Amino acid sequence: MNPALHRDSRKEARRAANGEVRVSFENPHRREIQGRLVDVSVSGFRMAHEYAALEAGQIVEFSHLEAAGRARVVWNRIADARVETGFLVVAG
Repeated sequence: MNPALHRDSRKEARRAANGEVRVSFENPHRREIQGRLVDVSVSGFRMAHEYAALEAGQIVEFSHLEAAGRARVVWNRIADARVETGFLVVAG
């Protein structure tokens, strides 16, 4: 794999983390999903879960062992039955 084609565009260092994450949102009814914390940074986090319908730009309420508040879905990566989502915290 050519490293120049696979650059990491993250502006902040991330560190591995674990524990439960709860995310809730209106779509159009209140829904809550649970997942596992993968990593955290100063302004965001990544979680693994099984709900493939989160959309980029969607605002959610979240809580995990290190923080709670509101976050925006930045990206989703879906592989087999596993989903990973990256979030940007917008209010704590």
